[in-house]
Amino acid sequence: MDTAHTETVQPLAGQVAVVTGAGRGIGAAIARKLARLGATAVLCGRTQATLDSTARSILDAGGKAEVIPCDVTILHQLEYAATRVDSTFGRVDILVNNAGVAGFNDALHNLLPDDWDRILNTNLRGVFFTIRAFAPIMIRAYYGHIVNISSLAGKNALPNGAAYAASKWGLNGLTYSVAEELRVHNIRVAAICPGSTETELSPHAGKDPRKMLQPEDIAHAVAMLVTQAPQSFVSEILLRPTQKP
Repeated sequence: MDTAHTETVQPLAGQVAVVTGAGRGIGAAIARKLARLGATAVLCGRTQATLDSTARSILDAGGKAEVIPCDVTILHQLEYAATRVDSTFGRVDILVNNAGVAGFNDALHNLLPDDWDRILNTNLRGVFFTIRAFAPIMIRAYYGHIVNISSLAGKNALPNGAAYAASKWGLNGLTYSVAEELRVHNIRVAAICPGSTETELSPHAGKDPRKMLQPEDIAHAVAMLVTQAPQSFVSEILLRPTQKP
């Protein structure tokens, strides 16, 4: 079937999708993909200018977007965002926890405690805060998808990136546990674990960017999750480049 024709059907028409870290890279690609499928993309992140850029690209393509600047490490900002989404749209159908920071340069015994806190607070506690803020809206509606963008570093050893790996291993455990808590409310929770992806998150020294995953690959996986049949759900996707970069 023709892909362009498939997207004009807009299976997510009328739905509201909240995407964190939506200003660039993977988050921006996910927001654009969900908007093409008909959802109103609510763009969350720390930088107004990059969020506005993503929103313009969605609006220019005929989609719908709303910008709400917020920091996932600050609970009251997420609570404000959730209240604003609820008052504006009355629903949240999709929540994509994409916001994250990297740290691949130091052995753990050399890592500064502030860097540990920065990585864990964003990549793990930030997801807890976001789910805490938005899940009640989904529970009320007895419907929703939560997709957490993890990493293959949450499955494998990552020398000189132990804090990042710990945050993603923790995120995987959080995802599987929350999935069990929320499935009784007809809310499906899944993790996507991509391998090497060409983004600004890290330099990926020595790797060929032409062979790496692209942000659009992760966006495609998100679209698969949120358009699957209602009687089942894919709880985890491991996403690797076809050729090792």
